[in-house]
Amino acid sequence: MQFRKDINGLRAIAVIAVVLFHFNPSWLSGGFAGVDVFFVISGFLMTGIIFRGIEQKNFSILKFYVDRSNRIIPALAVLCLVLLFFGWFFLTPLDYRTLGKHTVSSVGFFSNFIYWSESGYFNSASHGKWLLHTWSLSVEWQFYIIYPIVLVVMRNIMSLKAMKTTVLLGSLLVFIFCIIASYQWPNPSYYLLPTRAWEMMLGGVAYIYPLTLLEKNKKFLEWLGLLLIAGSYFFISKDNPWPGYLAIFPVLGSFLIIQAQRNDSLVTSNIVFQKIGVWSYSIYLWHWPIVVGIYYFSLKGIFVYLGILLSILLGFLSNKYVEKIKIKNNFDLALSYLKCKPVWVAIFVIALGGFVYQKNYFIYGIPKKIYDGMIIDKNTDGYGKFTWRKHHELDKKVSFADKKYKILIIGDSQAGDFINALYTVGVNNEVDIVSRVIERKCGAFYIESKSLINLFDNNIKKINNFDTNKCHNSIAKLRGDRVVDDADVIIISMSWGDTHFPFILESISNIRSKNMKAGIYLVGNKGFSEQVPEMMYKAYLKKVELNNYAFDEIRADVSYQNKIFEESQLEFDYKYINMTDILCYDSKCSVFDKNKGLFYYDSQHLTKAGAKYIGEQIKNKGKLPSFLYAHYIVK
Repeated sequence: MQFRKDINGLRAIAVIAVVLFHFNPSWLSGGFAGVDVFFVISGFLMTGIIFRGIEQKNFSILKFYVDRSNRIIPALAVLCLVLLFFGWFFLTPLDYRTLGKHTVSSVGFFSNFIYWSESGYFNSASHGKWLLHTWSLSVEWQFYIIYPIVLVVMRNIMSLKAMKTTVLLGSLLVFIFCIIASYQWPNPSYYLLPTRAWEMMLGGVAYIYPLTLLEKNKKFLEWLGLLLIAGSYFFISKDNPWPGYLAIFPVLGSFLIIQAQRNDSLVTSNIVFQKIGVWSYSIYLWHWPIVVGIYYFSLKGIFVYLGILLSILLGFLSNKYVEKIKIKNNFDLALSYLKCKPVWVAIFVIALGGFVYQKNYFIYGIPKKIYDGMIIDKNTDGYGKFTWRKHHELDKKVSFADKKYKILIIGDSQAGDFINALYTVGVNNEVDIVSRVIERKCGAFYIESKSLINLFDNNIKKINNFDTNKCHNSIAKLRGDRVVDDADVIIISMSWGDTHFPFILESISNIRSKNMKAGIYLVGNKGFSEQVPEMMYKAYLKKVELNNYAFDEIRADVSYQNKIFEESQLEFDYKYINMTDILCYDSKCSVFDKNKGLFYYDSQHLTKAGAKYIGEQIKNKGKLPSFLYAHYIVK
């Protein structure tokens, strides 16, 4: 195929959008749609290769795979090797271990499945995943594997015309499925091939149904396509289900630009876009790890601009010295395809990533018990589910059972921790516990509508993606809940924010006026300023006792909160459980047991060992009525 300047320029339009969005989403709220533009381009080019080969009766699936390997693997492998080398010196054991896993999935081209299983693409945790952007390469590669096989099989059972019609109708059907799936299953829809295939197939339609147009009509088509793409970049955001029906705008825009076939366009054929288009694949590869590095090391804003320039420079160097390496792609015998060098490079990088993931312990040379604490991961070790499981189970209860003592626990994940701590030490059979989930972002739990307006105004200014309706509904539901009236003990545990003090105390006052007999207990914050597994690693490197290190990392606002909540006990008729007193003494905070088992899996949530320790401390120090516990003796 003759070199298409318009398509090369379209690559630049795609990669510029993605880079700007990742470095600062406020610059281009829909810049992530640049990936969809890439998919259309890829579908057009691959369909051209396959159809020309089929029409000339010399198409080889193996050669097609080798060509794709030669194009994609070398630059990706170099990126992964650099990151593994870099990570050895600068990443914590857990983060380096995760990088090893992500390297395997990226070079193995199944990273989209891994990232789907871990969290959403726009989730804050994504900024800790150095190879997150490779999900799109995995989608493309999966398409490359399936698409030529399907087309070859189709050619054996139908005419060329029927094949083209089938690709067209297939694109439409997959697009309809994509719209439905994006609303029903938003996270897998973002990452997986079934909802992305139509974008590449529509690129194929642009190849098999080319338009013959007058020059003035070509210009109109090009500008319409540019307008659709630009509109999607500026007016679509991460809040829109993606790729839903809105994905038609960047996809159709790309389709129209390809159909316009304007090799002399001022927009797509200018020298800047032509250079960026040539470097686009490598720019795409290198920009995201730079973005993650800026977040990971908390670098200043100037590094965003330097990062963009560095992405372009590394893209240029990677293109010149890696992508342009001549690699043999034509072999005489089927077995000789095993000599394909990029495949062996991929196998080496996968093996190295697997070693980092499985044998990370040997790399750092850290005592096993300490290392096990350093690599606690809420995703793989199930601790995120552990925090919430019992809380959600008790939240489903409509009312109290007919038991002697009725306990209501209100709050967010901190309440989940408290429930786990309570059950770990054993609950009296005469006790029935009901919980009610109020999310941390809400900031309060039992206030009237007039105060809610002030609370929500406060939250909207300070909290990203604050969901007013969700908080309003959960608080309103609790205000009308009979369990508040019936409870003998009410325990409130949340991740408190300093600006919420007036609303918290008002909530306690309202609950007290609703239930005059219950014992009310407010639980303080127990969080640290950084992840406890990371603290363990840093304390080990500095040869400092972890409990002493932890004391210096108590959240800065905790002592102030303790002071306010303790001083307000008499006025608002509640008892305060100061978690600093539970955990800390003599300039130490207990964050691990005698077997080096950590009590936290992040900065504020408990492991099973932590729940057991805190539960025992609360019980032994008499912070709650003794009748709650299984070993309560009636006097």
